[in-house]
This record gives sequence, structure tokens and C-alpha cells, in this order.
Amino acid sequence: MIPVDRIPLVLAVDERLRTTSICVGVAYGSRHDPAGRGGLAHMLEHLLMSAPVTGGAPLVQHIESRGGNANAETGLEHMLFYAQVDAEDADQVAELLLRGVLSPALDEATLETERSAVLQELAAAEADPADVVQDAFLGTLFPGHPLGRPVGGTTREVLALDLDAVTRGHREQFLAAPIAVAVVGPRLPGPLAGLADGRSEAAAARAATPAAPLGPVRAAEPAWPAGFGWVAVGGRSAGLAETNRHRYAVLANLLGANASSVLYRELRVAAGLAYSFQAWDRGYTESGAWRVLIGVDAGNGPGAVEIVTRELARLAADGPTAADLDAARRHVRMSLVLDTETPMEHARLLAMRALTRPVPWDVARELDEIAAVRADDVRRAAAELSADLVAVVRPEAS
Repeated sequence: MIPVDRIPLVLAVDERLRTTSICVGVAYGSRHDPAGRGGLAHMLEHLLMSAPVTGGAPLVQHIESRGGNANAETGLEHMLFYAQVDAEDADQVAELLLRGVLSPALDEATLETERSAVLQELAAAEADPADVVQDAFLGTLFPGHPLGRPVGGTTREVLALDLDAVTRGHREQFLAAPIAVAVVGPRLPGPLAGLADGRSEAAAARAATPAAPLGPVRAAEPAWPAGFGWVAVGGRSAGLAETNRHRYAVLANLLGANASSVLYRELRVAAGLAYSFQAWDRGYTESGAWRVLIGVDAGNGPGAVEIVTRELARLAADGPTAADLDAARRHVRMSLVLDTETPMEHARLLAMRALTRPVPWDVARELDEIAAVRADDVRRAAAELSADLVAVVRPEAS
């Protein structure tokens, strides 16, 4: 187990709360999996939550038997392990969470149980075009690049993972990555008192990781299915280190699902081509991925893509109106405020920001940064996306 005094702590004390939310963030994700070992990070996520920690019971069982909630997630560049419990149980759960994540007792039986769960998860995702299109979209944006790998790996890769590979991955890669812990509750749990009093070390270490060169986007015309499908339309946005990357979040809101968005008016109300759609942006080390995801019935796909393309081109040329820009900024700010007022989401947000921000994160400063996005910033983001836009559909025509 690595010394806890090397792990930065971010604490948000609210004495009104009767729960404590704890999130351990690790700057290790699917992009860091060794060649041929895709799915390793995702498998570790399952194992660390399911491996026995005390009395033979798994971590997640210990937490949820106390009435709490526990979960974990793996992304392209991070892993999060989090729990929300009664504040009276916070000391014990904090100790168990750190022990389970940092010094797990991995064994063959747990590996085989979780391998079965992971394979079922992959099968379920493969059967859902809304999931499949996400991997296909990133593979199109980042062909041959670690960001283009499927987070869960492939069935063949998961079947090839053995206990030695998983144990070495945890020791040599997981524990070597920047780690941060965030707590939102009425007090600091005792077992976390020894954590480092500093919030920028994890992000600084992460920023020192060399970026992998990006090749060209691999675009192709969508092969539209005969029935309902999901289409992702978008392109590369800015990397995490770029200033004013909030312009992409504002642009996503302008083309999002809320009733005040430009795309809602054009795609759903005026054209009636789609009912279910959303837009978002994610930033990574070298680049970002901005997209609109749309559920389209037979024959509606080309028209829906044309509307997204047209509205992006219009925003690239003219920028948003003052009213549309104001509404979009308000929505982005409100989403952030809602996260900070939901304790578990707040803890997850604090851990992520500790891993990605080189200076201590402050919500007021980020709200100001969003409010500072101007029409010309949005116009520039739309122009950058329009220059290399791709559309990917799943299922494809057979």
C-alpha cells in the first residue's frame, strides 16, 4: 500500500449533512492499458470493489450492508471509487475503501466471478446500439490511438487476463498513477487525516505524462440501417490543458436536448426528425471529443445529420444570438451548481478536478469562466468542429 501522505485530499465540510461521501480518484483508465491487455482497468474496477477486505466479505458488501451506496467507474483516463454512508459509519468505511483500493486481496475466485460479470456487461453493451455507437465514434475520431480503444476491452482481451496480469497492473500502473481523495460531509473521517494537505500534486503528476501523437480522423459515410438507429455527430475538441475550453460545453448546450436549445427548435420542433438526443463534450490529455447523439427512425438519419451540420456551420459563421448564448451559459452553470449541491456528485467532481486541474479547484472560479464565454468563443469552437465533422451510426446497414 502506498503511503497515504502522498495522496492529496480535497475536503468540503458541511455540518448540516448527515451523510459522508468519499471518492477515490485515480488517473489511470483504459487508455493506459498495455497493448493486448485491453479491459485491464475495467477489470480492476470490478475486482477492487468485489475483493474481500474483512471477514471474507467484499468491499461493496461491507458498505451497502450499512445502508450506504457504493460504486465505481472506469473512463478513458480515470477511475473513480465512491461511497456515500451515514456519517457515523464514515471512519470505518473510509478505512475499508482505502484498504480495498490500495492494498486489495486479489484471488482467482474473485477474478473468475468478475470476469463473468464483465463479459455479460460487454454482451449487454454490444446488444445496445446506443452503447456501440460511442465506441465506434471514438474509434473514428482517434483511430489507432489509445483514446480510441473501447473502455471495457474486447471479449478476447478479457478472457486472456489472468491473475498475474491483473496483480501486476494494479501494482505497476494503478498505484503508480496520480491518486486523489475527495470527501463531502460534516467532518473529516479519522483514517483520512494523514492524507496530504495539497490539491495540485495529482494534477501536476498527471500533466507530466507524455501525450501520444494524434493521427488523422477516419471518417466515412454512414451506412444507414433499415430501422431505428443511433447516430453520433461531432469531432475533436480541445484538450484539458487548453484555456477557455468551456466554449465547447456551451456549444453542446446550444445543440443539446433542453427546450431552449437551437437544435431542439430545429430538429425536434421544426423538422420532427428526432425525439431523443443529447450533446456533450469530454476533454482528454491530447484532445477532446464533442458530439451530438441522436436516436433516429428509418429514413430520418440523413436529415438529422444535415440539420446538425447546418446549425454548426451557421454558428461558425455568425455565432449564437445573445438570447441563445445567455440560455446556454445558464444551463451549463446550473448543471455545475446542481452537482456541487448533491453530496455524492460533489465528491466525484472534486476528485476529478483534483486529478485534472494544476491549481486547487474553486467552483466560483469555474462558474465565472463559464459566464465569460462569448459569442466569438462559441463561433470559433463551431468552426473548429465543422472543419472535420464525422457521423457514425449503429446499427449499420447489413
